[in-house]
Amino acid sequence: MKHLIDPMDLSVQEIDHMLHLADDIIAHKEKYREVCRYKKLATLFFEPSTRTRLSFEAAMLELGGSVLGFSSADSSSSAKGESVSDTVQVVSGYADIIAMRHPKEGAPHVAARRSMVPVINAGDGGHNHPTQTLTDLMTIYREKGRLDNMTIGLCGDLKFGRTVHSIIKAMSRYENIHFVMISPEELRLPEYIIKDVFEKKQISYKEVRTMEEVMPELDILYMTRVQRERFFNEADYIRLKDSFILDTYKLKRAKQDLCIMHPLPRVNEIDIKVDDDPRACYFKQTLYGKYIRMALIMTLLGVSADED
Repeated sequence: MKHLIDPMDLSVQEIDHMLHLADDIIAHKEKYREVCRYKKLATLFFEPSTRTRLSFEAAMLELGGSVLGFSSADSSSSAKGESVSDTVQVVSGYADIIAMRHPKEGAPHVAARRSMVPVINAGDGGHNHPTQTLTDLMTIYREKGRLDNMTIGLCGDLKFGRTVHSIIKAMSRYENIHFVMISPEELRLPEYIIKDVFEKKQISYKEVRTMEEVMPELDILYMTRVQRERFFNEADYIRLKDSFILDTYKLKRAKQDLCIMHPLPRVNEIDIKVDDDPRACYFKQTLYGKYIRMALIMTLLGVSADED
């Protein structure tokens, strides 16, 4: 039995299989409408979620399965003090697969050790969000037609952004990837990622302070929010924040086939006028998330559309 707790739990071959499967689901939706008939997904969300929870539920329903679960800890027995371990042991007797979000890092790992069915980590604190990473890979694959030979710009909060750290680790396994890190000094990428990923694997990267100076180079621009609360004083935030807001002016020198991504929710780091630019892929990104989760559910359950 396989679980998905960390993005690196999956080999490149397993990821490629799921990307091709998701591609086929998009092309032949009717073929997959009954593959999870009589299968049940439990969504155990110990903290509120909109996109991730609904994406999982939509994925299972479109595969012909059903969904049970809760959307916050207040509506579960954890409000009475029940442990994650006990909750999962009980629920794994009711469902065929579990998607779990928890505010405590490592909670899905505990769940996987006690569960009788596959467990998918739908986010544990600031630690991992592997299905967001799969969503990002699916978006790049669909929009660019490849996962190698490209320059990826990562902009905004690179210090605390778990999605940034995960996409760096995932994309570092593909050939000829060059990373451009765009952030204020206060929110630059942690040194341990530079050492453990870039330097250890001899991956090309550079750090800059404005997106304008590198915009013509980028094949992918992955935006994240520069958060006011990360700064020690208001003056520094006000001085820097506009440098990391993407607008139509900054896009004038970008490639015509640039892919603009964002894990969402967006606050003000992408001007709403950019939404009308054909290079804006962040809403398509959420849709791709549903299809890659369909492929993941099928893979972990070991079901196929080719079975009788």
